Amino acid sequence: MRAVDTVTAVARAASFTKRSIKNDSKRQALRLALSMVDLTTLEGKDSRGKVQALCAKAIRPYHGELAHPLPPVAAVCVYPSRVREACEALRGSSVKVASVATGFPSGQYPLDLRLADCARAVADGADEIDMVITRGAWLEGRHAEVAQEIREIKRACGSAHLKIILETGELGTLEQVRHASDVAMEAASSVPGAAALVDGEVFIKTSTGKVQPAATMPVTLVMLEAIRDHHRATGIRIGMKPAGGIRAAKSAIHYLVMVRETLGQEWLSPHLFRFGASTLANDLVRQVLRLETGRYMAGWDMTE
Repeated sequence: MRAVDTVTAVARAASFTKRSIKNDSKRQALRLALSMVDLTTLEGKDSRGKVQALCAKAIRPYHGELAHPLPPVAAVCVYPSRVREACEALRGSSVKVASVATGFPSGQYPLDLRLADCARAVADGADEIDMVITRGAWLEGRHAEVAQEIREIKRACGSAHLKIILETGELGTLEQVRHASDVAMEAASSVPGAAALVDGEVFIKTSTGKVQPAATMPVTLVMLEAIRDHHRATGIRIGMKPAGGIRAAKSAIHYLVMVRETLGQEWLSPHLFRFGASTLANDLVRQVLRLETGRYMAGWDMTE
């Protein structure tokens, strides 16, 4: 297990919030962050109408007039039972369909059911699968078992990309976060008989959004450093997705600064970095409009 200096990680993560960013750069950062959002609905009350409305918002986050139209978000993330509806609503757009398969959010299901869950979502058209590791097995020290489930789920994904949710709020320490990140990336890169990974085919992800704390900057920094070291060793760029609790545009910009200074410009793309969020998009739109029109929009002016 790689040692992590918690005090240093926390201090360095905090330093990224203190950068001075000019308005022109802020405009670009806000638009970039919007293009990186996985717009998410993961509720028991999800319906066809709610998914259709979310997909419409994903394609066109703001329906007013702007000199430079806002970009669509990266993906819409739904439960497997809603994948077909999302695919239908997003047909012809650049927005991907992601699905939280594999017994989300607990992962406390037999592996055969989790694999079937994944296979169904892919068969229904999901471009991306957000899986959860079995945290109970991890915390009991059965790390090889967790690695094997990642390999099997990666195989079940076929051509769909895979995001591996560590649920860092349950792992306890930054050292455990680093260890789980390393194991997840190595497992996804070593599926027997599979072709070598390509950049962005696999992501590691902080959280389901159902457990607190979810995404934090120190946790994300430790995961970014694991990705950096994996890239140096293999040449493959693994993606990163902080999810849960990132609601403000200002926070999103802090994360982009951290990515740029830890991994480099190459990762500042939806192909390699995403935000898992349900409310962040509205604040990003609101801040863009403030910079471009000089006024704030009220909450009721935003689509839901």
